[in-house]
Amino acid sequence: MAAPARRTRVPRWDPLTVGVDIGGTKILAGVVDSHGSVVEVQRRPTTGHDVALVEDTIVDLVQGFQQQYDVAAVGVGAAGFVDASRSTVMFSPHLAWRDEPLRDRLTARMSIPVVVDNDANTTALGESRFGAGVGHRFVLCITLGTGIGGAIVLDGRVYRGANGMAGEFGHMQVVPDGHRCPCGNRGCWEQYASGNALEREARELVVARSPMAHALRELCGDDPDQLSGPQVTAAAQAGDPISVELIADVGRWLGTGVAGLVAAFDPSAVIIGGGVSDAGELLLAPTRDSMVRHLVGRGYRAEPPVVPAVLGPQAGFIGAADMARSAARRSRRADRRRDRRGRWFGVRDEL
Repeated sequence: MAAPARRTRVPRWDPLTVGVDIGGTKILAGVVDSHGSVVEVQRRPTTGHDVALVEDTIVDLVQGFQQQYDVAAVGVGAAGFVDASRSTVMFSPHLAWRDEPLRDRLTARMSIPVVVDNDANTTALGESRFGAGVGHRFVLCITLGTGIGGAIVLDGRVYRGANGMAGEFGHMQVVPDGHRCPCGNRGCWEQYASGNALEREARELVVARSPMAHALRELCGDDPDQLSGPQVTAAAQAGDPISVELIADVGRWLGTGVAGLVAAFDPSAVIIGGGVSDAGELLLAPTRDSMVRHLVGRGYRAEPPVVPAVLGPQAGFIGAADMARSAARRSRRADRRRDRRGRWFGVRDEL
């Protein structure tokens, strides 16, 4: 008996897509292939207070790429709340977007599929698929900047929640009646484990004229307002004891929060990125120690590795481009179905 004929497999369509990462002062955009490799990248300064200018800049960047590459779709990562349909920016703290139908506006001007998502989600997807999370299906990604951004990738998909607002880990309360947070609450996690927290603690030492803070005073010329997180990190890397201690404090708070998230989501890897992570093991070593110390079931469960992100500032637009690739494939399948229906109905009409 002859073996049944094998079904011919159609090669997977892997188009080039554009990813756009929008910050308060800059837009970073790149053409990305299906392996996460960046073909070309462009950076533009912009102001988040001018909605029309931000939109114009995105369109100009994409149209410039389209002149050189066959771009199939665009993904946009923006800091703020994006609805579950990935079309509307409901609120952005650093950009003047309020219930902004960004996807539809951009689609109308560029005539290719567009998806919009929170920048922490796009960063997590980029790191999960092409960066430090390769080989892991369940990934917790934490981004430490002025605050804390975060996202969970479960079985290869970003978990967005019922309304698209999951992942606001920085605003979990860790200290009742603690430091005031710009969100309006007190004691949020990012008030203890972030770039802002590092700067606040360092500046308080300078104001108090602590003898331990002489290196920090020299860095800022005795003006605490001029002291920045990157300066504290650089001082720690140069061996300044108080700066090392300040970063370790951030790490311990970071590990405490991570332990709670590990208990909730049971990831197979924890990725730490963002500017504060430039401190490397000065931050990550105390983070791991604190996570293990606070982890429920410690000693009787697998402890996920805590590793640094590897894609750097490109992670956001790489992840956004990957989201766009999925949208491009869905659009192509829909077009093919419409074409088949059109041909079928055309034949029926002739009959």
